[in-house]
Amino acid sequence: MKTKLKSTLTIILLILAGEAVFILPFVLQRIFRPTFLETFAINNTQLGSCFSVYGIVALFSYLFGGPLADKFRPHVLMSVALILTASGGFYLASYPSLLNLHILYGFWGFTTIFLFWAAMIKATRIWGGKNRQGIAFGFLDGGRGLVAALFGSAGVFVFSLYISKDIEFTTLQERQIAFKQVILYASIVISVIGVLVFFFLKNLQSSTADSDLSVETMAANSQTLTIDNFKAVMQYRAVWLLMIIILCAYFGYKMTDIFSLYANQVMLYDEIKSAKIGTYLLYMRPIIGVVIGGLADRTRATLWIVIGFVLMVLTSLLFASGIVNSNTTLLFVLSIGIMALGVYSARVLYFAVLEEAKIPLAITGTAVGFISVVGYTPDIFAGPLMGYFLDANPGAVGLEHTFGLMVGFSVVGLVASVVLWRRSGKATVITKQKSR
Repeated sequence: MKTKLKSTLTIILLILAGEAVFILPFVLQRIFRPTFLETFAINNTQLGSCFSVYGIVALFSYLFGGPLADKFRPHVLMSVALILTASGGFYLASYPSLLNLHILYGFWGFTTIFLFWAAMIKATRIWGGKNRQGIAFGFLDGGRGLVAALFGSAGVFVFSLYISKDIEFTTLQERQIAFKQVILYASIVISVIGVLVFFFLKNLQSSTADSDLSVETMAANSQTLTIDNFKAVMQYRAVWLLMIIILCAYFGYKMTDIFSLYANQVMLYDEIKSAKIGTYLLYMRPIIGVVIGGLADRTRATLWIVIGFVLMVLTSLLFASGIVNSNTTLLFVLSIGIMALGVYSARVLYFAVLEEAKIPLAITGTAVGFISVVGYTPDIFAGPLMGYFLDANPGAVGLEHTFGLMVGFSVVGLVASVVLWRRSGKATVITKQKSR
């Protein structure tokens, strides 16, 4: 019973940390995008350029942060990353200039990726053991969605507390003061989570009896020469396919950033109602994460990634066609719900496939870093690309063109995921035959 409780507390901390570190760089902008643009006096293209700086720093951070996670304990890297990220939030609350905002995003690219990302993935893989990777990553991503939703709901609540009248009648200064409180609240909570991770995530180990995976085992198996790790990782074809799959699925995930903008500009919702749309979607993540993760453990993770891309293709085509507008509220709700189902399904199982692909635990950090170098390049180009189309044709037309981009990425991701699904199926059959 004590072991089970400890295991439960471990995954809860991983979930809290896993989303808290990205609240300031991404979640606030996803939920409060119209407010963020207005209070910082920037446009979509300029915000996209901030994301690009983040992505460029992250590109190198993925590559070198992966081997770092194979050498140091996850709780140390994660706690330092959380506290440093929160410190950037306190600076964000001062409403820095556009230049300094770029520098801040570069700083966050270092704290959230170099120190945090691979350490979190490896810690989750250790917790899941050999036979529960789907549920481990399902809990992680689904739980992260719940945490983001709770942050979002609390943020909307804090924002509304400082708005004493209908938002249409408030001044820019009043909205800036209200949004500053949201940023400060988020920064304080992230700092607290960083402290909890340091003290309570020290003795990480598998949640099941199917393996002896632990922090100590991880350290013992970790190779000294990271160049050997990279060579070993590159031998797995699944690694190269995962690069393409994550790139396309992550672009789809970045598209969820503009749902609140779509609600504001096309569905004609006010800023608070638009923010609530983004928040409501986040509540889908925990349900999807747990359900899809459980199904993946009973079937195959790659199958559900394929299904996720099919849903993304269909719904992005619908938005790109311009059919969804202020006269089709029900269609809007159904469409964003189904698109979120597709995006989150693929996202949940990114790295659950590592076990299916038989990639050794000892080089997990290096594998994650290597895959992420290409897989997460949308952090560099998605923001400016989306910002260009949104600003070139403000309103419905720009949003339709942006969803047209998603159609292309979703189709490519679907092809790559089908190839991985078929290859992993053949590998599973061969493995079973050899074991008889």
